Amino acid sequence: MTTRTRAQWQAMADKLEIRGQAWINGEYTEASSGKTFDCISPIDGKLLTRVTSCDEADVNRAVSVARSSFESGSWSQMAPADRKRVLQAFANKIDEHREELALLETIDMGKPISDALGDDIPGSANCIRWCAEAVDKIYDEVAPVGEGKLALVTREAIGVVAAIVPWNFPLSMASWKLGPALATGNSVILKPSEKSPLTAIRVAELAEEAGLPKGVLQVLPGFGHTAGKALALHPDVDCLAFTGSTKVARQLMIYAGESNMKRVWLEAGGKSPHIIFADTPDLEKAASYAAMAIGCNQGEVCTAGSRLLVEASIHDEFLPLLKKHLQTWQPGHPLDPETTSGAIVDDIQTRNVMRYIEAGQEGGAQLVMGGRQVMEETGGYYIEPTVFDQVDNKMTIAREEIFGPVLSVISFNDEEEAIRIANDTDYGLAAALWTGNLSKAHRVSRRLRAGSVFINNYHGGDMTVPFGGFKQSGNGRDKSLHAFDKYTELKSTWIALD
Repeated sequence: MTTRTRAQWQAMADKLEIRGQAWINGEYTEASSGKTFDCISPIDGKLLTRVTSCDEADVNRAVSVARSSFESGSWSQMAPADRKRVLQAFANKIDEHREELALLETIDMGKPISDALGDDIPGSANCIRWCAEAVDKIYDEVAPVGEGKLALVTREAIGVVAAIVPWNFPLSMASWKLGPALATGNSVILKPSEKSPLTAIRVAELAEEAGLPKGVLQVLPGFGHTAGKALALHPDVDCLAFTGSTKVARQLMIYAGESNMKRVWLEAGGKSPHIIFADTPDLEKAASYAAMAIGCNQGEVCTAGSRLLVEASIHDEFLPLLKKHLQTWQPGHPLDPETTSGAIVDDIQTRNVMRYIEAGQEGGAQLVMGGRQVMEETGGYYIEPTVFDQVDNKMTIAREEIFGPVLSVISFNDEEEAIRIANDTDYGLAAALWTGNLSKAHRVSRRLRAGSVFINNYHGGDMTVPFGGFKQSGNGRDKSLHAFDKYTELKSTWIALD
């Protein structure tokens, strides 16, 4: 936790050197077209810098460099123990620059500085370090075959990886791709969201300072319909790793099929059910977690507990507890260390969230808390934590991912109904349940169609457990050793010895 004051953070931000160029072949560079876009801080609506807007020409150049770096073997053929040392140094660089990177995250995306400094940046360094430590401890196999034969099962780097990451956790989501992709020897082209590109641009330079060979990691800021599309269609990109919306995920699968059938790994949207059973032993604690599950990061979280399923017999007792705890998630200035919820990422997302709030009211749900845009005098984008009660699971606010601090409360009468409502969604990223009954916890968790299930907690997990979704929440897994499967090819080698 930071001990700096808001004024001190602001003074540091005012002196911050912000780079907005692409990073290609070991140097900062402008787009071939010369185009840029404005990078606006959601804190106050002011211009931070102008960022290079890459398109197909820049993608072609970056892919060519990445292919050359991969084929040269400078990284792909480096001994795993040596790659480990470079990536450990990279993680150390992130740690050393944690205040700079935290500031970039906060002014660029709007999250509280305490979250960026306390969670996102150290978590990113930990991810890189964890993957580095793992890479020389994963063994290949010798298959059990008969006399006169030898069968080897080995993993090889897949080649050129394009990683397209979202704006809500810019460096964290990038590190979840960079860690295993680099550790296994690939060359990576990172396309950050145009809404929050600044930390991705900075860490590429830090990686090469740590010893990563030139051309192994490149960063192409730009828009999805230009740089993102060009990467997805490029015939010399071997793998595409994406985190973002389900709509874009579907389109990327089409592009991969239209080009070279590149491997496509997708972590897409969510509409996660958060179930509170009547036998929950500590409703106060459950209410505090329910508030956190929708309030943290301004609700801009793919696993946000945005559908709160409350057993009818405790509904009237639980709702006041929820509202009390949500008061601690009122928006504040992101550079204030006491702020728990900051700014919505930009005016476009703010308008989207406000439209959903309007749709909830028009659809017949009961607005019982929030619903307003606040702090408008700052020039920034802030929305109160908002709660709708009496929500039917067929309503728009219960079906679509809002990506803001908007919670739908849905009542249920028994376990079967809770499971039915929870699974009645196109998504399957996360789910949670609260109960004092161990048998019920196991029984219900097995029936929930979600990649992560939290029991008597929310957002639990670390680098040792995989993260990803069922259904239209995507495929493949980030984190854990399972992430290494995405960035390697499995080769069988059969040798006749006689």
